[in-house]
Amino acid sequence: MGRVTVRRRVTRIDVEAATTSTGPDTISVEEPLELRVGGSALTVTMRTPGHDIELVHGFLLGEGLIRSADDVRMARYCEGAVVSGETGVDENTYNVVDVTLAEGVALPPASAARSFFTTSSCGVCGKASIEQLRTTSAHDIRSDRTEIAAKVVVEMPDTLRRHQRSFERTGGLHAAGLFTADGDLLVAREDVGRHNAVDKVVGWAALNGHLPGTGLVLMVSSRASFELTQKAVMAGIPCLAAVSAPSSLAVEAAEDAGLTLLGFVRGTRLNVYAGAERVTTS
Repeated sequence: MGRVTVRRRVTRIDVEAATTSTGPDTISVEEPLELRVGGSALTVTMRTPGHDIELVHGFLLGEGLIRSADDVRMARYCEGAVVSGETGVDENTYNVVDVTLAEGVALPPASAARSFFTTSSCGVCGKASIEQLRTTSAHDIRSDRTEIAAKVVVEMPDTLRRHQRSFERTGGLHAAGLFTADGDLLVAREDVGRHNAVDKVVGWAALNGHLPGTGLVLMVSSRASFELTQKAVMAGIPCLAAVSAPSSLAVEAAEDAGLTLLGFVRGTRLNVYAGAERVTTS
């Protein structure tokens, strides 16, 4: 299978000890998987490589496009396998899967296609195709010079947690909150999907005159994925902070857009993965 982790250099800030250091950190890889049915692009989903055929079946079942695995005659990668150096087992590392449905199973209607991009050949996942996934934002967050104090950011997870009423009951919901740079919570929303929680927060901002989100911080109770980074950029929010890790593609997208990306915001510590110029330690 493909890369599961990558190493990146990060800045670590300890507010309590008043220290700053830099060093390597391991980041989960996030890559696009393009799903084609009968050779036609259906959708692109972001995932960590591995168990892709299972993922494809689950997606098709969840969308009501198949009823059982018997409805799939073949699911294959569009490129050949490589040999693992450690195990000697052939494992495929490519990012396009083509599904052939069984005879009599209807192809998805054109309206079902949610592909972010369509390529003319298999196995072309790379910088060019990733750039096609990055929707151009109407807001220039690079021009937002807001300074964000690390000592303020480390208080945000506890504030957000106090507003996670459903989480206290179920333990199964993600949360997102929109904060001012001074640490005031403007809104908090919960959802079983972290992307949905962020969408609710951004929707609230749009309806209440807070777009673009100049000078604001988007705090999430999950990892920071490419999709969440993209949503922050699209809303004109200059900083995304997460209690868990970012993915490799989230870091790349943040760097490209000029977004400040903070991860592992826990206790008195946080990691700065991109946009360190906005973060103050005094």
